[in-house]
Amino acid sequence: MAVAQRMSEEAYLEIVQSGQEGAWELHDGRLVEKPGMSWDHGRIVTRLISLFDQQLDPAEFLVFTELRVRRPAATIFLPDIMVVPTSYGEPFRGRPGTLAIFADPLPLVVEVWSPSTGDYDVDTTLPAYQQRGDREIWRIHPYERTLTSWRRQPDGSYRETLHREGTIAPVALPGVTIDIAALFDN
Repeated sequence: MAVAQRMSEEAYLEIVQSGQEGAWELHDGRLVEKPGMSWDHGRIVTRLISLFDQQLDPAEFLVFTELRVRRPAATIFLPDIMVVPTSYGEPFRGRPGTLAIFADPLPLVVEVWSPSTGDYDVDTTLPAYQQRGDREIWRIHPYERTLTSWRRQPDGSYRETLHREGTIAPVALPGVTIDIAALFDN
């Protein structure tokens, strides 16, 4: 559900913090409710979080689902998964009621394809993550059993690679490898 009237980020924060049900995003000043997850979508998210948690040092990185990222122009997204350096949490620690919204580039942002957001993720969300300068972006398609990665290059462009098998090692997460088949195993 999208609300046609434009709103400021402050108004968005008031709605989100009011306890109104729903996972709300702000798309260029428009309030949009993020749809719920299907079983397959949720299974991939849960499995990937588990795989990251087994390999990451929690003193350096934390894995989140449904926290927020900001990009300029009144846009706030809730990625399916994001890996966040623990240092990014400093401005939010000990501040009850303050939403964690990350503006700085992240090492890894992941979206899992779903029928309701698939086109939007590719056409709008992916370019926004690239504008933010996120180091690596993944889009996982649970039905095609693919992982597409976009890795930021030294010149600021992104190199796209389609993965159907084998392993992938996120460039900004030393020592982490994800087995593509393990993501899709039942």
